[in-house]
Amino acid sequence: MKLKGRVSIITGGTSGIGRATALLFAREGAKVVVAGRSASRGKEVVEAIRKEHGEAMFVKTDVSKSSDVRRLVDTTLKEFGKIDVLFNNAALSPVGTVLDTSEEEWSDVIGTNMTGTFLCTKYVLPHMIKRKRGAIINTGSINSLMAMKKEAAYDASKGGVLMLTRAVAMDFAEFNIRVNCICPGAIDTPMLRDILSQTPDPVAAEASLVKQHALGRIGSPNEVAQMALFLASDDSSFVTGAAMPVDGGMLGGWT
Repeated sequence: MKLKGRVSIITGGTSGIGRATALLFAREGAKVVVAGRSASRGKEVVEAIRKEHGEAMFVKTDVSKSSDVRRLVDTTLKEFGKIDVLFNNAALSPVGTVLDTSEEEWSDVIGTNMTGTFLCTKYVLPHMIKRKRGAIINTGSINSLMAMKKEAAYDASKGGVLMLTRAVAMDFAEFNIRVNCICPGAIDTPMLRDILSQTPDPVAAEASLVKQHALGRIGSPNEVAQMALFLASDDSSFVTGAAMPVDGGMLGGWT
């Protein structure tokens, strides 16, 4: 077990990549704190972990609110006594150019994707510094490294997540805290299905998306979870400040 005895917080842990990672981390011995906005989905993930004899709890959290994040951290410490791994995975992904994006949508995306990553990192770091160890994993995107059409707010937020990853990695490496960013391509999650449903022809849109990946398919949440496990475990002990594509070769063909 690669995470035996370690305590992990996973934001956006109620579906998609977060859910898959919560289940995988628990199977690898971690005590998992699932954070998200949906209590019903969060409790379902916790029940699924417990059915496999894992240890988990759900904390209802809006990561864009500092009061919620502080409560998440305090609850985790009260229940488990430490925090070894933070996986900043909560995200929103609206479709639209700058002209199509309302100020409210912009604030929501930046609030969840960037400010949420900032707040969770800010309030977890003191506990990792005190113990002189920790792993922080941020979910970026291929959009952290390239812009996609009609995804202006998402592009901006995910570019920021990567730069924040590198800044924190440099600032806190002396405390043996590693910070890395996963950059997925198209992954078969509820978020992706929602984006496709907003297109005139979802079937054609998915087929076009598949063609952009060298491996000829979109990825699964578990394939991203496996990268998160690598970055959370001692297997990646000499990796920090990195952008780790899990994109089926999508970036390989971008110029």
